[in-house]
Amino acid sequence: MPELVFFAGTMDCGKSTLALQIQHNRSARGLSGMIFTRDDRAGRGRLSSRLGLVTEAVEAGEGFDFHAHLVRHLTAGGRTDYVIADEAQFLAPEQVDQLARVVDDLGIDVFAFGIMTDFRTHLFPGSRRLIELADRIESLQVEALCWCGARATHNARTVGGKMVVEGAQVVVGDVAGPGGAQGEDVGYEVLCRRHHRRRLTAATAGAGALSPDVLPVDGGTDTPAPART
Repeated sequence: MPELVFFAGTMDCGKSTLALQIQHNRSARGLSGMIFTRDDRAGRGRLSSRLGLVTEAVEAGEGFDFHAHLVRHLTAGGRTDYVIADEAQFLAPEQVDQLARVVDDLGIDVFAFGIMTDFRTHLFPGSRRLIELADRIESLQVEALCWCGARATHNARTVGGKMVVEGAQVVVGDVAGPGGAQGEDVGYEVLCRRHHRRRLTAATAGAGALSPDVLPVDGGTDTPAPART
């Protein structure tokens, strides 16, 4: 039976990479898919991952109707065996309803990928509707890490490296490094709940990039690891 599946997680947990992997695996088996995205960091009509992988996609902006688009495509003789919808947190609730109709009325699998909560820890409207309607909700297995090394569970918005908790829900930014955006640019960083509550980003904590070389490599005496804040 076709399904509406919601793959959810924080930033940096591999959502877009998994979307591209699903597309690759299914196309390699002769299946034809249609990819949608919205407000991707690579620009309109692009689905990109932080690993540098990019593919063309249909931009599903405000007012876009998924069900009508698929019906037109199929009526014109096109083929679609599955649908991928990335950045699904930005979708309006009625657009998620349309994705459910694609599954139920057209018999097409839909794989939606998105972030659960915004920088204020509130559910995105699109994510909330997906939780309500999805046949399955899958948590991404790649755990993003807070600057302290703990599992990151919250998304933070930063301005000049400092966390902010006010502003529009959707502001497209980027992650310039472990400390978030530099200068006064808007950026995003993943944090554990404790440091999100304390508004303590990597920049404000003075933390450097996490490195696998956390122990001395020259045979010297051990140096105690710094205590977590």
